[in-house]
Amino acid sequence: MTADDLLARHRAVLPSWMPLYYAEPIELVAGSGRRVTDAQGRSYLDFFGGVLTNMIGYDIPEIREAVERQLRTGLVHTSTLYLIRQQVELAEKIVQVAGIPDARVFFTNSGTEANEAALLAATSYRRSHQILAVRNSYHGRSYATMGITGNRGWTASAHNPLQVAWLHSGERLRGLLARLPADDRIDAAVEDLREVLATQTSGDVACLIAEPVQGVGGFVAPPDGLFAGWRKVLDEHGILLISDEVQTGWGRTGAHFWGYQAHGVTPDLLTFAKGIGNGFALAGVVGRAEIMESVPAISFSTFGGNPLCTAAGNAVLDYLRDHDLQANAARVGAILVDGLRAAVADLDGVAEIRGRGLMLAVEFVQPGGTEPDPALTGRVVEACRAGGLLVGKGGLHGNVVRMGPPLTLTEAEAREGLAILVEAIRSTVAAEAAR
Repeated sequence: MTADDLLARHRAVLPSWMPLYYAEPIELVAGSGRRVTDAQGRSYLDFFGGVLTNMIGYDIPEIREAVERQLRTGLVHTSTLYLIRQQVELAEKIVQVAGIPDARVFFTNSGTEANEAALLAATSYRRSHQILAVRNSYHGRSYATMGITGNRGWTASAHNPLQVAWLHSGERLRGLLARLPADDRIDAAVEDLREVLATQTSGDVACLIAEPVQGVGGFVAPPDGLFAGWRKVLDEHGILLISDEVQTGWGRTGAHFWGYQAHGVTPDLLTFAKGIGNGFALAGVVGRAEIMESVPAISFSTFGGNPLCTAAGNAVLDYLRDHDLQANAARVGAILVDGLRAAVADLDGVAEIRGRGLMLAVEFVQPGGTEPDPALTGRVVEACRAGGLLVGKGGLHGNVVRMGPPLTLTEAEAREGLAILVEAIRSTVAAEAAR
């Protein structure tokens, strides 16, 4: 079968709103370490990790063996109506690392479902369907999570079961807060929160949900300490704080195990997904017991926390901690962000280079201003692929190259990927200038 055959079959049976990367889409058929191979035998260094999901990399013996042990029992699924040892063990570990006192865990299959579960707990506890969300955010593809996603490109429906009021993001290039000196932005954001509460709500708001670093939004990070500023106001009203750690969790940002820790505050609820399963469908919410126990009806997730995915999750979390991958993310991420800033930050069209650990982004704009340039971004992504490097796209305007390599990335691989990325950016910008 050729790639063209598979592409035609894809288009014949799958919806057009499921995008494919590249002018000539590729099929990945094998992986090892931080590298993947396509159906034509071409090898790539993977700096996107299945959208930050293959957090430990590919074909990791410890994870493979844990999954195979479970498969040999003959049990892939039992339902949560029965005790699941792997599920209980993983929940115990997550409670230990979450930083939330007296916590409970509910497992789901995806970040979307995890955020839905967090909203269910928060609205049940507060007996309110009023939600505070942040502009430029992304929280999922279901009805409710689309309703709290502040990005029109990912919001397919205006129908919403929640009443949502919007706060300003930490955007540094555009928007009202970007016009202020850096030292004034937290105070301005807190004033904005107070005004939103006074003008757009009836007071009894359930929660604020926010990403410590906005993932789909282009890895935009607010000023450190913003969550703490918000939290003071939230506490005055009894409003809960949900930290969406689907992309920022498990040490990816390097300096902290969770993104919220950069803000000096502890959330009431925390959602997780992606990396903890390393490709297996595993996600969930962890939160204070009194909030999690407030759901007034029976609920469970058919596949959430099943024996197979929690076997993988236990192996992933053990491997992560045993090998101190948080420290590796900080060390190797610094090679990438420092190298990018030294090599391409001064180029026309490069607006900003952002990086926290192994969560990195380059934003592209029209020369001489801040007008987004998604076309240039697309050409850089194609050039990276031609050079043997897989990266992702994002940002409100589709003008950000974003990277979330596996946390096992070596220093040599970081330098290899950096060289490909720098060449792709330089050659593409130069070609654009010559047009």
